[in-house]
Amino acid sequence: MRAAGILFDCDGVLVDSVPSAAIAWGAWARRYAPGFDFLRDAPHGRRPSEVVATLVEPERADEATADLLARELAVASATAGIPGAAALLVALPGDLWAVATSSNRAVATARMRGAGIPAPALLVAAEDVDRGKPAPDPYLRAALLLGRDPGDCVVFEDSAPGIHAARAAGAGLVVGVGAASASAHPDLIVRDLSRVRWSGGALRLPVLNGAR
Repeated sequence: MRAAGILFDCDGVLVDSVPSAAIAWGAWARRYAPGFDFLRDAPHGRRPSEVVATLVEPERADEATADLLARELAVASATAGIPGAAALLVALPGDLWAVATSSNRAVATARMRGAGIPAPALLVAAEDVDRGKPAPDPYLRAALLLGRDPGDCVVFEDSAPGIHAARAAGAGLVVGVGAASASAHPDLIVRDLSRVRWSGGALRLPVLNGAR
């Protein structure tokens, strides 16, 4: 299919950050939110600062968020790439794609670097928008920076907040990455990016399932 722009989430789409994030959140929770379990309780796809705000007293939110980001950054390099992500990004024209993530810019950059993912020319991170996913702001900003209409863009997402954000932004096609994305009803689902191709100026999508 033809696409004027391609917008990627980072965590769960380009990199598998769950193991390293679980380490950071586990250490953080022992200090700030005993009983919180990242794998069980974290609302994936949301900005860390928003999650922290639900777990600590308001007067400790800034301190707790800074502590968490430092812990995430310390283990960010121990992150693996999602199969096929690096090869796909290398094949794409650099002015065709951008990354819109709920992670902090420094953390997202370190995770991509650690996973061997090419650095995007355009990255919209948690601190770049007033409202995070599921609001449309990250994808609207990414499309704007690319100079594309959101309706002409394909979005790759794995989380429910991210898929809802892409929908709210008016993305032309929302591709869920991983079977778990089916719960948010993307247009199509792919297992990972290992068989997604850029060829002849078009995306080739091996569909795991149609969600609509």
